[in-house]
Amino acid sequence: MNKRFNGGRRSARIFIHCAQTGFSLIELMVASTIGLLIMTAVLTLFLNVSRTNDEMAKTNMLIENGRFAIQLLQNDIAHAGFWDSYIPDFDDLTVTAVPAEIPAVVPDPCLAYSSWTAATRTSQLGVPLQVHDSPPSECGAVITNRRSGTDILVVRHLNTCVAGGCEAEESGRLYFQASRARGGDCPASVSSEAPYIFSTDPADFVLHDRDCTTIASRRRFLSHIYYIRDYAVTLGDGVPTLVRSELDLEAGEIKARSAVVLIEGIEGFRVELGVDRISDSGRDIIVESSDADPYREAVEWADRKNLTSPVNRGDGVPDEFVHCSGVCSLDRLINVVAVKLHLLVRAQTGTPGYTDGKSYTLGEQAVAAANDGFKRHVFSTVVRLNNVSGRRETP
Repeated sequence: MNKRFNGGRRSARIFIHCAQTGFSLIELMVASTIGLLIMTAVLTLFLNVSRTNDEMAKTNMLIENGRFAIQLLQNDIAHAGFWDSYIPDFDDLTVTAVPAEIPAVVPDPCLAYSSWTAATRTSQLGVPLQVHDSPPSECGAVITNRRSGTDILVVRHLNTCVAGGCEAEESGRLYFQASRARGGDCPASVSSEAPYIFSTDPADFVLHDRDCTTIASRRRFLSHIYYIRDYAVTLGDGVPTLVRSELDLEAGEIKARSAVVLIEGIEGFRVELGVDRISDSGRDIIVESSDADPYREAVEWADRKNLTSPVNRGDGVPDEFVHCSGVCSLDRLINVVAVKLHLLVRAQTGTPGYTDGKSYTLGEQAVAAANDGFKRHVFSTVVRLNNVSGRRETP
């Protein structure tokens, strides 16, 4: 009995010893090492994915900002020269006499409305788009902190919304009204009225519609100045930004207002003007450094009977693209029918370990490599001034 009992105790001790057997120190060290390797691999994968996502987000924002800037400028430029039913004399092919209203000077985009003269109004309508490579004289307090080497673009047209219709009318703002009843069968008092009116006073708008009775609609006059500022929100933040100043009511006065931020990250801005200087008969309508330009004379038709092919007017197609030093000549500005836009867009944050050693070309402008950590891309397009070019097209 004792032997059997003692044997049973030995068996129990053996069973208990086997049940408490665990990992050895070496096995634990191997398992820990494998776990650390797996965690390192997972962490590395996570960081790589996160870094890739960050770079994709930067790239997507860069592309989005570039496309948005191009689209915004395109939409504004395409409307340049829209004056409702009014057409400047030199572009109105129905006018048989020598054009009476031709701009005499390049308009200053920052001149307050209170200082406008009749000549200023003519220039505002005759030059719907202009480009400067330095701020005009009256713009010192408006165009501030401009990024060196970038252009200043001015675009003018009427609002496509009629005041009191799709746009609420606001007292004191600058509106434009064009007469639709000049000539025709209207009474002399109507047919001889002024071709247009600029005013901030609703009582001044007395021009008529085609029925000779109804008062013509009026639209808000828009003048936009685009340029690149070297900061976005805070002076010195280093984020190049596309901004816009608008001629509008401020503190009871119509003037060029302080610029507002449009799109951040726009670093380069180059504008080339497409000048329509060759008629479809092959004649150059611009005489350099002289006012004896053919387009300033009465329309001459290649076919007088059918009124086709005016030999001293453009055909609505750009014949040269130019970038002017200072400001383009008045003759070229009057005959602009298209614009080439070039934008250099920069990411808003840098990329660790990346150096942008590339140089860029904006039209004929070479931009040296920045050698910094920001990624960049060039966006370019050609925009047609539909209103100006369309008026010049003939059979």
